[in-house]
Amino acid sequence: MATRPKPEPVQVVKQRRDSALRRLVEGVPYISFLGIEFDRRGDELTALMPYQERLIGNPFLPALHGGATAAFLEVTAIIELSWSLLWEDMESGRLDPAAVDAAHLPRLPKTIDFTVDYLRSGLPRDAYARARVNRSGRRYASVHVEAWQDNRSRLFAQATGHFLMPERAG
Repeated sequence: MATRPKPEPVQVVKQRRDSALRRLVEGVPYISFLGIEFDRRGDELTALMPYQERLIGNPFLPALHGGATAAFLEVTAIIELSWSLLWEDMESGRLDPAAVDAAHLPRLPKTIDFTVDYLRSGLPRDAYARARVNRSGRRYASVHVEAWQDNRSRLFAQATGHFLMPERAG
């Protein structure tokens, strides 16, 4: 009777997944320019855009620049969508998380359209966002993103985006 291999320690699996996410995010220089970070809990991602003076668009209010807010939401949507595909491939065993490196990053979805609803001024403080993939097919995906600052139930912006999916190896 064949014995099953001993499962890897949870911490090793977690470190590999975190490393794959970090390499995915580092593959997009604009994300580091904005200072956006991602916190992973299982397959759920929360984006963080730490407050920086240069993100202020209206210094008299002061309020976050609408372009910085829109970019934050769009980056969150694209990384969530890409991560959901990577996660699926890692969980099924089709992809070793260690194989996600600078030379082998997956192609990112391309934005078809992205509509932002500015619900209130973004204050001069850290912002958070979470994206939900509404539909993801072979060619097309739809994603909804919500952003908040101090209170998760008081959104300051939300967006819906449609994306052209990259071809995947069969």
